Amino acid sequence: MNTILNYGSCCIDHVYQVQHFVAAGETLPGTDYAVFPGGKGLNQSIAIARANGCVIHAGKIGQDGTWLKDQMHNAGVGLDHLLVSDSNTGHAIIQISRSGDNAIIIYGGTNREILASETTTFFADCAKGDLLLLQNEVSCNETAILNAKDRGMQVGFNVAPMTADVFDLPLDLVDYFVINENEGRALAATEDLETVPDRLLEQYPNCKVLLTLGEQGSWYKDATIEIRQAAFDVNMVDSTGAGDTFTGYFFAALQSGTSTQQALTRASAAAALSVTKAGAATSIPSADAVDDFLQSNPI
Repeated sequence: MNTILNYGSCCIDHVYQVQHFVAAGETLPGTDYAVFPGGKGLNQSIAIARANGCVIHAGKIGQDGTWLKDQMHNAGVGLDHLLVSDSNTGHAIIQISRSGDNAIIIYGGTNREILASETTTFFADCAKGDLLLLQNEVSCNETAILNAKDRGMQVGFNVAPMTADVFDLPLDLVDYFVINENEGRALAATEDLETVPDRLLEQYPNCKVLLTLGEQGSWYKDATIEIRQAAFDVNMVDSTGAGDTFTGYFFAALQSGTSTQQALTRASAAAALSVTKAGAATSIPSADAVDDFLQSNPI
């Protein structure tokens, strides 16, 4: 794996601390409010860069989101294919409960306005052996997958959020499915989590399945190997962005030539560190912080 092209979303996260998630018909006072950089694409690009990976971010922001570009640039993300338009940048409304769990509403904005012709230009500098990383928060994912495969690239798809139109994509061309429990059940059309990897491998024999399971760790399976990775025990403050941190660190580790087991362990450590701080992109740890954590927290 050489360069990672992350075609993904950029969002402005509006984060509210609440006693519990608001219910239908309820007016709930927030105990705190903050604005953070976010979007699954942005988070994963920053995670790859902080893990010392080589990543180029492709996508679109509005004039109101130019500060997001600065955030990625400062982290070391390549930005030659980040477009700027006059529309509103995507944003998210995030509730954080006292337990640290989150509930999120996403507005697509510029992320959903990317044209197929624009998507095609993102691949000008890509080559065989590179990786296209996708999430489900932007338009024209099908065009991106087909362009990647035309160039001999691998495709990693973080199927989030999981929506019905995912099944319209050429999923047989995906090399890595990165999914949480709910996304896995929906993608594999089963309520039995234990059968999710096998069902996906039956349907897409060449794929690799990576399930992120929160406090239960992670589970990787492909046609030849199966690995269950335990989670690290930490005090959770905010789980927002933990999955993105995991995904970014996992692919950055593979890019560096480590084994799948080493990639899972490193990604788990990075995700554990991320939940000890507030915010999504702002909570992603540096590679040095992950090294120090692993030395003092062997698993």
